[in-house]
Amino acid sequence: MADRDLAWETLDSDIAYSCPGFDVVHDDVRLPDGTETDYDYLDEPPAAVVLGFTPKGEVVVIEEWRQAVGRVNRGLPAGSMEGEEDPERAARREFTEETGYEADSMEFLLATEPANGVTDTVHHHFLAEGCTPTGEQALDDDEEIDVGTVAYEELLRSVLAGDVRDGRTALTVLFHAAKAE
Repeated sequence: MADRDLAWETLDSDIAYSCPGFDVVHDDVRLPDGTETDYDYLDEPPAAVVLGFTPKGEVVVIEEWRQAVGRVNRGLPAGSMEGEEDPERAARREFTEETGYEADSMEFLLATEPANGVTDTVHHHFLAEGCTPTGEQALDDDEEIDVGTVAYEELLRSVLAGDVRDGRTALTVLFHAAKAE
């Protein structure tokens, strides 16, 4: 690849819009060729995603309405980190809050930037083992989540068939499958 500087210079930055969950940032930038333009993106907190296995080898999954796409989404539990929260701590907290399950162990799999052309968020993906239902969900005011379990092979087939469209879930399941080979 060419050895040249591709970095943009940020000339000015402000929050164009703010709401619970994210901000829209407006930057005035200078491109490497000297062109000055503007660029908007979502500023979102990092998130944790959990592929949690029960002692019987089933995966804990959730179903939740997703307004942006207008349908119920089936996928893995995931949620935003709070402040400077440690990713594993966030994964454990979000997993329990959304599902009522707790994990005996939590292993970091990978970190991704799921849509770095439009948002600055980072997702931390985890593998949890020994997940058992230990209590009640502690959902946010705008969450209604159904919890279930599914055989891992069935979830993988659903991802490969395109039936599971949640990107965090697809990536985590496929990474786990590739790592197992």
